Amino acid sequence: MRVLQPKTKPAVHPNFHHLVQDIVWFGLALPATTRFLSVYAVRVGAGPEELSWLTSLPAILILVAATMSRWWMKRYPSTIQALFWPSFGFRLTFLLPALTPFFPSDWQPAWLIVSLALPALPQGIASVLFLVMMREAVDDREVTPLLSRRSLALNITVGLSGLMLGLWLDMVPFPFNYQAMFLLAFALALVSLWHVMQIRVQPLEALPQIAEAPVSGRNPWRTPAFLQVGFIAGIMHLAFFSVLPLTPLYLVDNMGATEGFMAIFALFELGAGALASTVTSRFIGRIGARNVIALGMLGTAAGAAVIAFAPHLYWTLLAAAFLGGSWTAAGIGLFAYFTESTPQEDKTPFTTAYLQVVYLAVFLAPMVGMVLSNTGINLVAIILFGAVLRGISALLIQPRIFAVRRYSHRLAS
Repeated sequence: MRVLQPKTKPAVHPNFHHLVQDIVWFGLALPATTRFLSVYAVRVGAGPEELSWLTSLPAILILVAATMSRWWMKRYPSTIQALFWPSFGFRLTFLLPALTPFFPSDWQPAWLIVSLALPALPQGIASVLFLVMMREAVDDREVTPLLSRRSLALNITVGLSGLMLGLWLDMVPFPFNYQAMFLLAFALALVSLWHVMQIRVQPLEALPQIAEAPVSGRNPWRTPAFLQVGFIAGIMHLAFFSVLPLTPLYLVDNMGATEGFMAIFALFELGAGALASTVTSRFIGRIGARNVIALGMLGTAAGAAVIAFAPHLYWTLLAAAFLGGSWTAAGIGLFAYFTESTPQEDKTPFTTAYLQVVYLAVFLAPMVGMVLSNTGINLVAIILFGAVLRGISALLIQPRIFAVRRYSHRLAS
């Protein structure tokens, strides 16, 4: 006891510190792929089909690879050791796009798809291992403060980095500007990995209790409450991602957006999302999670409509705020609704099933925009179709959505 107390208690604080620093450095790298890779794809000649595959192919590969995580964990004595190679492989997503100019111009869009698809395989394993590692690294009472601190750090660093990278891309000649950005992002991601590797956890004796499922033996796919959650998660992701990959193409090709403008667009999204994250829990308590999800999807529909009808590029910043705030609120509402419908003793199989629905929907959704573009429909009509689809999803999620205001008024009284 005298030996254990001094060693275990202080060890929590370094782990907490390294987990926050991990997301700080990773957030600085993240805009290179989440914000500017699609613009880069447009610059090298990618069309709607290639942009759709950039989103959908990694999603299905992550889903497939995640099923191998338990097999991978059993090969190592600790979660940290098991995490190194998948985490390193995932970070290659920042390096591989830098090789694009070395390929013939006709091959460059295909290489960008490959550069995201290959790291998606280790990412699927790393995503599961990282969640297990976090539970081992900090005390249960520190998990919520840790997630809040990581979320705040991510929003700040992604916003600042996106703005700086956007300015860099505008000022430096193409394609060196993108190559340098991806190389810098890879270096920042490696610093993030270094912090992960400094975390100290117990050996994997406790892992079977975390990974084994279920206690009561309930099957998510035979549980009516979860089937409702799965339906909502599926249609909201199908509707949201159906035309999302085509938005950068429309902004760049049709409205003349530059990389600097796309950085400002991202700031409006992130700012509105951060604001929504501070008030959504109150709205959930007031009108219910399902109503919040439906209202969020209506907001994303409004965002797509504003982009389609915007008379000037800067009007689309209003759409960015709608999209960022509404999708954040819908996502928080969905997780709250999922938590309400998930038995605590069966959280592992229910969570796995939930992720399967989400990643499958993200894989299938971009095919909608790709099929529409292949029929010769112009981008404005496709984006408007996406807005309609999101509105329909809101009505399917909550058919009485337009009664929410009256319901809220009764609660207030």
